[in-house]
Amino acid sequence: MTRRAAAPLALGLAAALSTGHALADNPAEVFELPAVTVIGTTPLPGLGTAPRDVPANVQIFGSRELSRQRPRDLTEFLDRNANSIGVASGQGNPYQQDLNFRGFAASPLLGTPQGISVFQDGVRINEAFGDVVNWDLLPSSAISSVQLIPGSNPVFGLNTLGGALAIYTKSGAQYPGASIELSAGAFGRKSAEFEYGGNRDRIDYFVTGNFAEDSGWADHNPSRVKQLFGKIGYQDDRTDLDLSATLADNTLQGTQTLPQAWLDTREQAYTFPDTNRNRLAFVAAKGSRFLSPVALLGGSLYYRHFRNTNVSSNVNAAFGEPDPATGQIQTNEATNDRSGIDQRSWGLGLQLTLQGELAGRSHQLVIGASGDFGDTRFDQQSQPASFTPERNTIATGDFAPTTDVGTRNRYVGVFAADTLALDERWTLTLAGRYNRARVDVGDRSGRDSRLDSRSTFARFNPAIGLNYNPVPDFTGYAAYNEGMRAPSPVELTCANAAAPCKLPNIFLSDPPLKQVVSRTVELGARGTLGPAAPWSAALYRTDLDNDIQFIAAGEGALNAGFFQNVGKTRRQGIELAASRRFGELSASIRYSHIDARFRSPFTAASPNNSTADDTGAIAVGFGNRIPGIPADTLKLRLDLDLDARWSVGASAIYASSQYAHGDENNRDRHGRIPAYTVVNLDVRFQASAELQLFATVANLFDRRYANFGLLGANAFTGPNRTFGPAVGVDPVAEQFRALGAPRGFWVGLRYAFDARKLPIER
Repeated sequence: MTRRAAAPLALGLAAALSTGHALADNPAEVFELPAVTVIGTTPLPGLGTAPRDVPANVQIFGSRELSRQRPRDLTEFLDRNANSIGVASGQGNPYQQDLNFRGFAASPLLGTPQGISVFQDGVRINEAFGDVVNWDLLPSSAISSVQLIPGSNPVFGLNTLGGALAIYTKSGAQYPGASIELSAGAFGRKSAEFEYGGNRDRIDYFVTGNFAEDSGWADHNPSRVKQLFGKIGYQDDRTDLDLSATLADNTLQGTQTLPQAWLDTREQAYTFPDTNRNRLAFVAAKGSRFLSPVALLGGSLYYRHFRNTNVSSNVNAAFGEPDPATGQIQTNEATNDRSGIDQRSWGLGLQLTLQGELAGRSHQLVIGASGDFGDTRFDQQSQPASFTPERNTIATGDFAPTTDVGTRNRYVGVFAADTLALDERWTLTLAGRYNRARVDVGDRSGRDSRLDSRSTFARFNPAIGLNYNPVPDFTGYAAYNEGMRAPSPVELTCANAAAPCKLPNIFLSDPPLKQVVSRTVELGARGTLGPAAPWSAALYRTDLDNDIQFIAAGEGALNAGFFQNVGKTRRQGIELAASRRFGELSASIRYSHIDARFRSPFTAASPNNSTADDTGAIAVGFGNRIPGIPADTLKLRLDLDLDARWSVGASAIYASSQYAHGDENNRDRHGRIPAYTVVNLDVRFQASAELQLFATVANLFDRRYANFGLLGANAFTGPNRTFGPAVGVDPVAEQFRALGAPRGFWVGLRYAFDARKLPIER
């Protein structure tokens, strides 16, 4: 049997690529190409690994799919196209959706236990404060490719419990030319987008921006989005350097969830206003250099300044009760809670890739280290208010400070990964990473030194994988890997069942939480039935120790609760995908089944659950399903080129029912959030080489559906849905739902000023 010969890195990678454009002079730049078939198995700049040697069901999407479907943002695109992906609209704004993958979340909402690590050009963009992911900060026009890497891959560091999402941005060398895109349509939405890229000698440059605003499909949820991304690079046959900047200034309003009894008027708001303003200045440098034909050194450096201002209208759950500070009866029906996050984070990483022979076998060894650091100031004020008949909050007093804290994150790690060709058919992958995380919290108000704390978490996480390639069009694999997540500052300071917090949180001195440890086993296969018919299948199981859940505990405030270690949980499932081209028709289908359950009994506070005892507690048993995770999803995509100019595409998404948050024991009388099916349509007409006209329709059949739910107390039980306790009516326990948008229609045009350089995205 002939063993695979070791080759220089540049030649080996070039052989693994299949693109619609010329290959980059320096193969370290491959992830900026319009289409790639290598996998980024580490977050830092490197060469990646051929798919035949990756022991995971990695999903790859390129700019061609994004430009054809024109999604609003990346979460919408992945929801329509990726296995085991779902979204939840609990924030009530389309740019602030939770992304769920294999039962793990990457969410912009403080308080959502995060389980997905997200990278932009090798930089971890989970925010230092809360590990949240703000999807509204990067324009989709900047994205060259996206790779969704499943499992607890330790090389990607902290928070990689269920997987890692790697986003690679465009460069002027691979996307030359200029274009402008304009669109408008339903809900008052209008947007303008531009791209400009090119290269001169060894310097390339790329810039893209997006401005969008709409009034929202519901009352009181407009959005204004301003995003800008730019990159300048230098490249020769040994060196690849890039300096990029991402800027954003977005104002997003939400409508919260609605009580089930109000679904007949789904456009109204429960209370308002609720506003988030996100501002970002993010600068990153990455580079790589071949030290020899078989040694590549890569590194990255970044600085990120993120600011958030939040104003939330909330029901005063303590209305009619004595104020703990004054002893006077509280007569304000509502509170306006205002908070601010001022976060500065920075980091660096270094990685060495070596290719050679070990015991006569070719292998690729990667060793590296990284550090991510963050300083955050969080402050919060509360203001007494009353409700108008429309449930708008009107201030009745001044803002008073409730929280002023500073947090510091210090995350460091060292890692190694080796891909060893045992022979022509078998490949062994070994990897491991040591993580150390320190989280400091300090009181800045001078009023409560109990807030001062320091927590340290450390662990070594291993991984092993084996690939079998008996023929070129078939790969089988098996893998085992481990990961960890350190509790965030938000979780560490809101872990007391006796003192639930609001989100954004009121910080307290609480019992410590334990770090979460994940262990994933995956078996799978992939291949092709001819050049136009790829397929994949995977079975996986992820077990978590000391899983952290947010336990809803508020009688009147829907966002009140606390964090709790709930012992063991398990997420397991199957992923099936296939696609085929039939002449001018392309079709793809993806099915996912996720079985997510608690594996340890515990007691949770859920006073609005119909089975709660006199203290508001429920007993969660072994085998109860984890809320918020549909068991089954099915996605179908069809693309038809009618002729040289016309093309049409359609996407259908089915998601099965799910339990509401607060129903962790699966016994609440309101039952599950119902299953739903949504169909979307997109049409393109290439009027000339320069001009393309397009139209999109979301929710083609105007289905009414919800993709998120939680149990809460409806305080507006008075006449015409006015504040009930003020007229002697008690709040009513209900299931609250986040509703999907109704049918929307948009039209637009794209004009390419240099049609010779900008390929037509049909």
